[in-house]
Amino acid sequence: MSEPTLESIDDYNTLSGEKKKVVFAVVISGLIMSVVYAIATSIYTHEEPTSVEKSYKKVPMR
Repeated sequence: MSEPTLESIDDYNTLSGEKKKVVFAVVISGLIMSVVYAIATSIYTHEEPTSVEKSYKKVPMR
């Protein structure tokens, strides 16, 4: 029994028909989901901005 070669695999060179549509759909849905996730995290992450205008006249010491 010999080892399989790349040329003996059915869809080595190209995808066609239904397989091509499935791969395209998976890639596009992954991209859409990552964009939605990035937008959701940027909207719902509420970090308070650091204020540069604050100034202290005296540093509290113990």
